[in-house]
Amino acid sequence: MKKYYVTLAVIQLFIALGAIPAGLGYLNDTSGQGMGNSVAMLSRSPLTSFLIPGIILLFVHGFGNIAGAYLSLRRHKSAGVAGMILGFIQMGWIVIQVAWIGYLSFMQPMFFIIGLAEAGIGYFLLWQHQKSVV
Repeated sequence: MKKYYVTLAVIQLFIALGAIPAGLGYLNDTSGQGMGNSVAMLSRSPLTSFLIPGIILLFVHGFGNIAGAYLSLRRHKSAGVAGMILGFIQMGWIVIQVAWIGYLSFMQPMFFIIGLAEAGIGYFLLWQHQKSVV
């Protein structure tokens, strides 16, 4: 079981290590220009700046996955639930991103698959935990 917790933690840390600087970058410059983007990218979305994406990247994908990795490394009983929730949020983020700004990079499907793996491992750990309690 330890390898599943460690794998989940590695996935969560990988997501967090990308999300935290991106979130800080968008919060530092909500026009997106500092990150090589433009608010024109958001024309098909209800957003007028990168403020909300920056907040979500920093706090949900960044700090949320750091907290998830902590739970995973401690083999906490909530690690599976956290992994499932964070994985579904990751997949939803990518679906919304592609719907609003279009397909721009191989990283979009890659991060969708990473979210799927996070949710899948989270489900497996939750299932194993519930099986051992009964």
